[in-house]
Amino acid sequence: MTSLVMISLLFFGIIGYRSLPVNDLPQMDFPTIQVTAALPGASPETMAAIVATPLEKKFATIQGIESMSSTSSQGSTSIVMQFALDRNIDAAAQDVNAMITAASGLLPPMPAPPAYEKVNPAQQPIMFFAMLGESVKETTMYEYVDTVISPSLSTIKGVSEVVKYGKKYAVRIQINPHSLSNKGIGVNELAGAISSGNVNIPGGSIDGPHQSYTIDPQGQLKNGEGYNRLVVAYQNGYPVRIRDVGRAIDSVDSKKVTVWYVDDVYAAQTVVFAVRKQPGANAVAVADQIKALMPSLAEQIPKGIEVRMMFDQTDFIKESINDVQFTLLLTICLVIIVIFLFLRALKPTIIPSVAVPLSLVSTFAVMYLCGYSLNNISMMALVLSVGFVVDDAIVMMENIVRRMEMGEDAMTASLVGAKEIGFTILSMTVSLVVVFIPVLFLGGIVGRILHEFAVSIGSAILISGFISLTLTPMMCSRLLKHKADERHGRAYLASERVFDAMLSFYDRTLAAVLRHRPAAMIFTAFVMAASVYLFATAPKGFIPSEDRNFFLCFTMAADNISYQDMAAHQEALNKIIIDDPDVVSLVSVAAVPHNNSGFIFAHATENRKRKRHIDQVIGELRGPMNSIPGLLVFPMNPPPIEVGGKQSNALYQFVLRGDDLQSLYTHGKDFEQRVRQIPGLTDVSSDLNFRSLKLEIVVDRDRASALGLTAQQIESAISYAFSGGRVSTIYGAVSQYDVILEIEEQYSAHPDSLDLLFIKSGAGKLIPLSTIASVKRTLGPLTVNHLGQRPAATISFNLKPGFAIGDAAQQIRDLASKVLPSSISTSFEGAAQAFESSFDSLGFLLFVTVLVIYMVLGILYESYIHPVTILSALPLAGFGALLALKIFGMELDLYAFVGIIMLVGLVKKNGIMMIDFALETEKAGGKTAEASIHQACMVRFRPIMMTTMAALFGTMPIALGLGAGGESRQPLGVAVVGGLLFSQMLTLYVTPVFYVYLDNFSHWLKRRR
Repeated sequence: MTSLVMISLLFFGIIGYRSLPVNDLPQMDFPTIQVTAALPGASPETMAAIVATPLEKKFATIQGIESMSSTSSQGSTSIVMQFALDRNIDAAAQDVNAMITAASGLLPPMPAPPAYEKVNPAQQPIMFFAMLGESVKETTMYEYVDTVISPSLSTIKGVSEVVKYGKKYAVRIQINPHSLSNKGIGVNELAGAISSGNVNIPGGSIDGPHQSYTIDPQGQLKNGEGYNRLVVAYQNGYPVRIRDVGRAIDSVDSKKVTVWYVDDVYAAQTVVFAVRKQPGANAVAVADQIKALMPSLAEQIPKGIEVRMMFDQTDFIKESINDVQFTLLLTICLVIIVIFLFLRALKPTIIPSVAVPLSLVSTFAVMYLCGYSLNNISMMALVLSVGFVVDDAIVMMENIVRRMEMGEDAMTASLVGAKEIGFTILSMTVSLVVVFIPVLFLGGIVGRILHEFAVSIGSAILISGFISLTLTPMMCSRLLKHKADERHGRAYLASERVFDAMLSFYDRTLAAVLRHRPAAMIFTAFVMAASVYLFATAPKGFIPSEDRNFFLCFTMAADNISYQDMAAHQEALNKIIIDDPDVVSLVSVAAVPHNNSGFIFAHATENRKRKRHIDQVIGELRGPMNSIPGLLVFPMNPPPIEVGGKQSNALYQFVLRGDDLQSLYTHGKDFEQRVRQIPGLTDVSSDLNFRSLKLEIVVDRDRASALGLTAQQIESAISYAFSGGRVSTIYGAVSQYDVILEIEEQYSAHPDSLDLLFIKSGAGKLIPLSTIASVKRTLGPLTVNHLGQRPAATISFNLKPGFAIGDAAQQIRDLASKVLPSSISTSFEGAAQAFESSFDSLGFLLFVTVLVIYMVLGILYESYIHPVTILSALPLAGFGALLALKIFGMELDLYAFVGIIMLVGLVKKNGIMMIDFALETEKAGGKTAEASIHQACMVRFRPIMMTTMAALFGTMPIALGLGAGGESRQPLGVAVVGGLLFSQMLTLYVTPVFYVYLDNFSHWLKRRR
């Protein structure tokens, strides 16, 4: 019957494993929605006032919004809303759509209503593709991406958007203002003529007695040549066509964007598209569907165009999972070797070893039922559980073997030994599982990360406890032989002498410590104080960086830089980066989202094929990249977990908020300069771009009214001439193309061009702009940002090697409290904010974990005192973990903190084995507390050493940082190994001392009653 139960567990576990999806991390993406709106030509202040603010007021009423930020720039506004983790993104999208509709009456007339997407703009795309074709126009390549590839990929479940970087076909009508005024035509009149001359209006149908005809008026002009012939006015009875006042050309929708694809042999301007997944979607599943679809899409693209996949993030994910699986197998082998070295016999080694794969495989069934995935967190939980799941089986078998050595046969020893040790195993299993129960109640991003970890490792421990109480005794009764029937070789006898020598040494030293108990207590107090000191001074981190084979660079130039100059700077930067031997290829985009900014996505060789970590590559490139005059470069290795919805130049953000814009800009710039002086920070920047050159046009309303002009006519004419906005649309079979009106480039390069603008009044008079308006040169913001409906400024920064975010956060907060006025409020956002909230909750989590274990042990032992004895080794383990992190120069980050929590369960198990036996001995034999604990330590010495060494070697592969992404998990392994090494040496001495003191105290209390 036992065999059938175990076979069932194995069968369902295998089915669960085959059904589990693969991902890099547990599903922890915040539901995020981005709303975009465009009003060509509008200033950032105007966009913020008449577009962002009305929308934000409506969005603020939506349930579950955790943060809302907006960025308004020239002609566009982007609002990003991040919802609570438990909010359904589809339901949130419906609410957002309803609020957009509700706000429509408050918004100005726009070319298109605001649109929303279920996407986090701060999240990196999972795949990048480049379109390569030396003899093919960029507009042609963009056409195929826009009409063939993008619609097909967007239908894949989990794809949020296909981001296209390139130039789309458009007709540009470039006007000579001198010719226009000589013909007596106003720019507003011209715009109206173009709009009226390109129409696509349904003609209806004619229904005869026998046939029906559809009327299809051909009112569309399809190309630049067609617009050149368009009549816009008549002068002296002769038609005036567009070619008489300028020219219409086949061009692109955005001249001020340049995209490069560069590798070792190819460097050209091209079209690049990237795929973003929806928050919560499985990256591997999405990428697999894309790669399966791409060959059929490539067949629809003309010869001469190559679609090259330059980066696939899921390659790293799969490699990382494969490496963790290898680490899991390696850990199992190490643990089995440890068992064999202690038992020195094959059959006894097999018995506890069976519990390891059986427990782990069965856990896959639980993971499948919980909707989890095979990811780095859940697999790391299984790797760590190897040292746990074997413990119970070892303790059970060792107790049965001990009884057989006393003369009992295998069957009797198995029955009696299982009954004798059953409560101890139950205590160890239950008290170890409750270590992870408080984790299940954690909220936020940290709760999402650790929830899957806690359930996976807790399930493995519970299953192993069940196996140890059922399968292990059964196997012992069948496989073990009586000692008298066994013959041992020289190696066994030699190892037995070594173990006897160790036990004899421990016997003598333990007796000495028990005679000098006050000294042991003083030493424990010293270690406890040292632990507090190490914890207080340890550098605190959040989530360690991973080498995922790519990095980003954000570029920034002067606010008033021209597009051509920015493109030249970015091209020089491309060459510096691609010359690095570890960079394979890059995508570079200049003048996005503004003239003075851009970004580069650099793909590096696989980490196993290069000697430098990606952070070292960035560090060595930082100097050369910032040697280009007039260009600031902010390189960064994006974190494995994106927190927040705001894209910035660095990993961490500190936000200033105030109602007075001028005060915010003044104090914000001063604060930014002071932050730059903090020694451990680098790449400090802000979005306080207030040196954008601006021309304020002040209209003389009385004079304009007298001449028959309204403010709307004046501003519309200026917008037509200089905003590069759409005045008409060409409707194609599968796409639409803009018709853009602008004045010729030679007249749009200088402010004096405004004097050449003429406007046709309602009375038919041609009025020069200079007669009704004055121009004032000033400075203005490049962007206007809001956070929570209030004007905000964001200071972004990265950390220098060896400087922790905890120290940086404290120094920045101290600086803000000293120099900023009370009218400006501050807060960390994104990863920095998640760090602050996580460590507040993690400290409380550790306290709750110890409290829960104490309560469970108190219930099991029906005592208030003995749980304290069992937990007495915790300060020793904490000291060892913190000391190991300090020696290896590692931060106390999230993973290291998890390691410390795990140590609570590990060292407690040793205490249970000693205290449980000592209590039984004291009750049965009437021995003193000192004699009982001494005997318990002697009897339990072997299983304690075996379980500790199994856990130690089970964690060793993680401590060594093996495999892809292993460096991020390394602090956890170092903390566990360090804690075990130190606590193992001292727990065997300190816990008995605590037992004697607390047992005597318990008897004293009983006598007082």
